[in-house]
Amino acid sequence: MTDPRLARRLGVTDAVLIGLGSMIGAGVFSAFAPAASAAGAGLLIGLAVAAAVASCNATASAQLAAQYPVSGGTYVYGRERLGDWWGFLAGWGFVIGKTASCAAMALTFAAYAVPASWQRPAAVGAVVVLAAINYRGITRTARLTRVIVGVVLVALAVAVVAGLAGGTAGAAGPVADAVEEPSPFEVLQSAGLLFFAFAGYARIATMGEEVRDPRRTIPRAIVTALAIAVAVYAVVAVTLLLVLGPQRLATSRAPLADMVAGAGWAWAVPVVAVGASAAALGALLALIAGVGRTTLAMARRADLPRWLAAVHPRHEVPHRAEIAIAVVVSVLVLTVDLRDAIGFSSFGVLVYYLIANLSAFTQLPDQRRYPRGLQVVGAAGCLLLVATLPRQAVLSGLLVYAVGVAYRGVRLAVARR
Repeated sequence: MTDPRLARRLGVTDAVLIGLGSMIGAGVFSAFAPAASAAGAGLLIGLAVAAAVASCNATASAQLAAQYPVSGGTYVYGRERLGDWWGFLAGWGFVIGKTASCAAMALTFAAYAVPASWQRPAAVGAVVVLAAINYRGITRTARLTRVIVGVVLVALAVAVVAGLAGGTAGAAGPVADAVEEPSPFEVLQSAGLLFFAFAGYARIATMGEEVRDPRRTIPRAIVTALAIAVAVYAVVAVTLLLVLGPQRLATSRAPLADMVAGAGWAWAVPVVAVGASAAALGALLALIAGVGRTTLAMARRADLPRWLAAVHPRHEVPHRAEIAIAVVVSVLVLTVDLRDAIGFSSFGVLVYYLIANLSAFTQLPDQRRYPRGLQVVGAAGCLLLVATLPRQAVLSGLLVYAVGVAYRGVRLAVARR
């Protein structure tokens, strides 16, 4: 029996906004501080490296999504181009890692929105509400994403204008308080920290089954969303370094709020807080949608329990997958603090894109849109950034993959009997 399909309802603008909702997420409010701690003003070079690797990965995802316009992203591409195990490794890392990221985004939202004693209940509430919106259909997800992206961009614009016009711009200077020049390793470490801010374009590819005219829409949406996100991150990074300087930025827990307050625009601090909350919600909304579609694809091929492959007859969404994800994320939010303990998620993202580049490298000339050399650079970049991750992140990532390999091995052994 043919599996029920999802409805194609998204146009280019909707797909771009879903990608932006993932990329211009909570990372823009928090990623620059650890990047500055790693490399000082060298984070600008790290940002350029991260953007370059992300661009190569984006061309691979766009090219593959045009050929395989179905839900699942690199899980599907890896299976089709490299073999079942490659696809499983991509899908497993994405689902497990991004489920943890969902919990982290929910907790990030709550940290900005409510007092400490209410943060966990508020985070669960955010998960339930956004899962319910996703459950009602992908067009509702796209509509809410439009609003969220708009709020975030307004907050960022206010912060940048405050920094540049508040009388402190240039006082610190991007290198004035740097103690020493960053080493190449430190620059690469900052690139690794910033890379994941650009990983949201994968959401567009994972929803390939819900995009109209996917062979045209998906490549355009991925490239457009990434270009906008890179421009936004570059403007914010330069402004933060000019106003705060590398050392103050490295030690700041809320860099944009500190920049606005330091500029004398105290009234705008709540605007930044609202923007940060909205950014976390936007990332969470897109994450739930993306993980749900990859879960659907894996369940269709029995790499996850088959009952998760159901598609709602009215709303045409993977409703069982999204309910299961919401339950798991809610449990994580209530029991574990994942904001500082999701290194394996970073590991999984890089493995995911490594497999995407390897898959795109195998495409035939008539299936290609971009030079094969971009996939070589993208794969090498992923491996290089993996090497800069903290040892604990690599070890936890390997452990998660070992569990996945054991799970699939047992399932295949049972099926053969």
